Parts: sequence; structure tokens; C-alpha cells
Amino acid sequence: MSGRNVTLIFISLFAVLLLSNALYVIKETERGVLLQFGEVVNPNIQPGLHIKIPFVNNVRKFDGRVLTVDSTPERYFTQEKKALIVDSYAKFKVSDTEKFYTATNGEESRAMALLSQRINDGLRNQVAIRTIQEVVSGERDELMQALTEELTVVAQEGLGVEVIDVRVKQIDLPPDVSESVYRRMNAEREKEAREHRSQGQELGEGIRAAADREVTVLKANAYRDSELIRGEGDATATGIYAEAFNADPEFYAFTRSLRAYQDAFQGNGDIMLVQPDSEFFRYLKDSDGGKPKGKVAK
Repeated sequence: MSGRNVTLIFISLFAVLLLSNALYVIKETERGVLLQFGEVVNPNIQPGLHIKIPFVNNVRKFDGRVLTVDSTPERYFTQEKKALIVDSYAKFKVSDTEKFYTATNGEESRAMALLSQRINDGLRNQVAIRTIQEVVSGERDELMQALTEELTVVAQEGLGVEVIDVRVKQIDLPPDVSESVYRRMNAEREKEAREHRSQGQELGEGIRAAADREVTVLKANAYRDSELIRGEGDATATGIYAEAFNADPEFYAFTRSLRAYQDAFQGNGDIMLVQPDSEFFRYLKDSDGGKPKGKVAK
């Protein structure tokens, strides 16, 4: 191979290397800054294909999408000096690439650490002016909104990022107080349960007393009605007996004597001592019952 060919090959390789270092691409999901000997000369490179001066310019690329910083759980004190363990996270994105590069040297991990520290400071300030009830449920949305607005200003000025949202994942009581809180809540629930049971027992006693009283009234009314009906029946029977007796008193006396004879002599071993001239033998001695013959009973 001749020296001319070697030179051409060397020049071609150098040109390819130079061209590869001169061209760079910024994606739609990226943000970038152009540096010249470490100094920012273009703080906001637009997406697309660009050219730089090799070995003079340098390009730093950052993720332009919405990022998440997950803060570690921290202990905060409320307005009543009660401790809470708050676990939070935040959504942010790079808004000022020059300030972001200057503050973090273009390192996302460093930006997240600085932003997490600011989130913890903001949460500490917001929790300190609220009660437990307000932090947990009452003003939780207001707390997050106020914290987001405050962090947006601080992060924009200090880090060049925009805080989109801050949210609390979990709020817990410290282990040293959660057991006492649980015991107090359990005692309150037991007290409430006892009150409900006593109210139920009182209501049940009232229902049972009303039912017993109603049963007693129903029985009394039924007994009264039955006695009235029985009295009316007895009166009707007595009237029928009286009419029958008045229609033929002699026949009534005769049938009553026959019934008495039947009841007296129905047993085989019965012994009865009666005077022979007793009224009991009136119709045994004489079928007319001792009345003069030829007379008809009226």
C-alpha cells in the first residue's frame, strides 16, 4: 500500500471521528445546554440535530420529562407538639436548564437530594402550624397546595426546577405513642359499645314490659268475655229448665228420680241404708208418685 493511500485512509478516519463528535441529537424528551470550555453558551438547546465544535464545545443532556423524588419518612411535630411520621413524594421537571446545571452540575441524583431536603423543611413548617386532625384529614389538601406553591418558588430560584405536585403517601404515629393511642381508642370503643348495649337492654325491657302488659290485658278481656258468654249460657239453660219444669213438674220430678236411681244402683257392690218411707223410694213404691188415682197432673 502506497503512502498516499495510507494518508487518505487516515484523513478519512479523522474526518469521520471529527464529524461524529461534531454532530449531536437532542430528543423531544430531553433538555440540554451547550458548554464552551465549561461555560454555558446556549442554555436551552431545542430538540433536533445540532453541530458543535469538537474538543471545544460540550453538551450536557437532562431528562425533560416529569420526574419523581421519593423522600424518606421524617418525624414532624404538630401544633400540639404531637409527633407524626410523614412519608411524602413530589413530582417535578427541569424548567431552567442553565440554573439546573449550575446548581446541580447536571446530576439528577443531586437535584433530587436537594429537592427532598426542601420538601422536608416545607413539610416541617406546614405541619408545625396545624393540629393532628388538620394534618390527617381536615386541611390535608390545603397543606399540600400551600407546600407545592412554596416549593415551586424556592426550587425555581435555587434549582431551576418546577415542582408540579407534592403528596403524602402515609402518615403514622411514632411507635412509642401508637400503642398508647391504640389503647385509648380501644377504651373509647368499649365505652361506646357498653352504652349501646345498655340502651339496647333498656329498650328491650320496655318492649318486653309492653308485651307482657298487652298479654295481661288480652287475657283479662278474654276471661271477661268468656264469663259473660258463660253467664248468658247458664241463664239460657236455667230458663229452659224452668220452662220445662213449669210445663210438667211431675214428669220432671219423675225423670230426676230415675236418674238418681241409675246413679245409685249402677255399681254391683254398693250398699245404701235408707228409711223405707224415704222420699227416695217414692216412685219405686208407686209409679204415680203417691198421687190419688184419677187425677192428672197439671
